[in-house]
Amino acid sequence: MSKNLYTVGQVNQYIKDMMQQDFLLQRIGVKGEISGCKYHSSGHIYFTLKDHEGVINCVMFKGNRGGLSFVLKEGMQVVVTGSVDVYVKGGSYQLYARTIRQDGAGALYEKFEALKKELKESGMFEQEYKRPIPKYIRTLGVVTAPTGAAIRDIINITRRRNPYVQIILYPALVQGDGAAESVAMGIRTLADMGVDVIIAGRGGGSIEDLWAFNEEIVAHAIFDCPVPVVSAVGHETDTTIADYVADLRAPTPSAAAELCVYEYDRLMADMEDYMNILMGSLERKITSSRHELRELTRMLMALSPSGRIRDRRMRSVDLENRLTMLWKQKLLVTGRRLDVLIEQMKGLSPLDRLKSGFSYVEDVNGRNVRSIKEVNVGDQITIHVTDGSIKAGISSIVPAADEDL
Repeated sequence: MSKNLYTVGQVNQYIKDMMQQDFLLQRIGVKGEISGCKYHSSGHIYFTLKDHEGVINCVMFKGNRGGLSFVLKEGMQVVVTGSVDVYVKGGSYQLYARTIRQDGAGALYEKFEALKKELKESGMFEQEYKRPIPKYIRTLGVVTAPTGAAIRDIINITRRRNPYVQIILYPALVQGDGAAESVAMGIRTLADMGVDVIIAGRGGGSIEDLWAFNEEIVAHAIFDCPVPVVSAVGHETDTTIADYVADLRAPTPSAAAELCVYEYDRLMADMEDYMNILMGSLERKITSSRHELRELTRMLMALSPSGRIRDRRMRSVDLENRLTMLWKQKLLVTGRRLDVLIEQMKGLSPLDRLKSGFSYVEDVNGRNVRSIKEVNVGDQITIHVTDGSIKAGISSIVPAADEDL
């Protein structure tokens, strides 16, 4: 095993010992901006000091708060005096504050807070006054310095996303005397030119560098502007009055360009997708309409007068055929029954009996004489035989022999 093998705790403790031996780190003053400040229930204050080059974690224990005459707030510029030491268990170093005093920018911060409160109470920060940023723009107005990273980033992002968007730059002073008036004039000038949206901003810096965007004249120029304004001042951690009044806050000028300029290639791809969807829907609609037209045509043919007449004619023909068939069947059955009745009548016909040697006797009234009781002596009778009739008179009536018995 190597002789240079240590535990994590031993390494952290070694670094702590080394830092405690450094006289500079045991009494050091650090200038920076307050960020992430938290007043703990234990009485300790935890916060971070930051500048454009880095950040350092800080803590002021409850016992050292006696000399602190003001409340720490976000963005406040301060000078912290204390010692830098290592927290062995966490493996991190931090600044243990013994005293904290406001830096020269503290007065500006107080002025910032006062104006912020005043404008907020007047309603200039209310969401109901925020205007939507147009989705598709043709002209982009920019109020910033003519040189510097901000305008270069905006131009590069805009050209990459949509080279057809026209950028109109108002070269404004963004720092120093007259900067606030210059920014306000730029906003009003671009609005009069009728641009679609305005980006007002600059790169990062100290609170003094960004102060032009904390002036009331700029706040009113943004609020009164008829064109939507996007504030893009400093870095993501920087906050100005312009950010609160603007219709939209962008963390950086590059982000502002991303938010304002639609991506042309993506728009074309979306348009192609929409066209394909539309064509598909149109083809399905045409197919459905054609099918519906065929169905309606069939229904029209079925419901039209000529169609009904044809149906009635076909039905009449069918009924006529059925009637003819039934009539023929009826005649056939009737004919057969007639033949049977004829044969039966033939068996009962008197003529057939006469042909067999029988005769038929009628009285004067034409009634058939079947009994001697129906006639009297002297009555006239007619005897029908095969070849004619015989008129005769009754001279006597002789009963049958069995009747005498």
